[in-house]
Amino acid sequence: MQINFNNLNINQLSFETEFEQKIKKFLEEWFSESETVRVQTSGSTGIPKVFDIEKKKMINSAEMTCDFLGLKEGNTALICLPVEYISGKMMIVRSMVKELRLIVVHPSTKPLEHINDEVDFCAMTPLQVENSLDKLHLIKNLIIGGAAVSESLKTKITQTLQFSNSPTRIFETYGMSETLSHIALKQIFPLTEDYFTVFENVTISRDERGCLKIFAPNLNAEVLQTNDLVEIKSDNKQFRFLGRIDNIINSGGAKIFPEQLESLVKKKIPNEVVFLGLNDESLGQKLILVIEGKESENLIEKISAMPFEKKFHKPKEIIFIEKIPRTPNGKINRIELTKIIGNK
Repeated sequence: MQINFNNLNINQLSFETEFEQKIKKFLEEWFSESETVRVQTSGSTGIPKVFDIEKKKMINSAEMTCDFLGLKEGNTALICLPVEYISGKMMIVRSMVKELRLIVVHPSTKPLEHINDEVDFCAMTPLQVENSLDKLHLIKNLIIGGAAVSESLKTKITQTLQFSNSPTRIFETYGMSETLSHIALKQIFPLTEDYFTVFENVTISRDERGCLKIFAPNLNAEVLQTNDLVEIKSDNKQFRFLGRIDNIINSGGAKIFPEQLESLVKKKIPNEVVFLGLNDESLGQKLILVIEGKESENLIEKISAMPFEKKFHKPKEIIFIEKIPRTPNGKINRIELTKIIGNK
């Protein structure tokens, strides 16, 4: 199904599938007299919440992204994300704001499976990208959100596209429901950037813990305090994500940032990995590594041979699990994983 926002008439469209019906419901909510729409958070860092967001602020967010990417009226966009969450809703709003032609694809792990024509703009999760490498050359502007993009996926993207002569640009996003999707992008192809660049009219700073504070008055009247530890460049327009403060593992008095260790390990092995801290009488928390997939001596040997910067960065135990739990929009659910491993 396609929705042409240059000449939209909801009544003339045929919304057949369950996903298309959800899009119709959102469009009806959008064109209602209410100044707000309801949005659900993913629950990846706590209990899922439902809250109201002003439509005019969603429009502001859409303009920021579209202007950054240079999208124009008549371009095509593809939606393959659930519309319960801000990520899916914003794809529709961006299409409305720029009068794009929106291609509707049911959210799945292989969203490009039946796509054979070029698309100007698309947003996906890392897992969707992983399963769409053979079709990435069809997407001119791709943003990846919902979870961090692993080093192994970045390598696969580069290996897939570097000789394709494709105009594809791929960005990793930074944001949350409260910032109406993302407020910063970091290019990972064809350029490889280490720092996120914030949009116009977005101001960033750090609190006393070193965590990011965001002031984006066009999106949220409040200064948003995150639990994300960051390094900010002197121009205050770029920052590097170090890890979430609530994910920090305190092992024997040493603070360990699991996201940094995961990034290091993923450069060496293709599996999804998560570092966790389990309660330990002597250390406080014992560093363990959870690997998704079948138990493998080869993987264990690779990790044992890795030159970790600190001795305490080496996991005390390696556990294999068939499937790492995720939230409905693809983020790793560390809370649920900790429960599962703790009960083993």
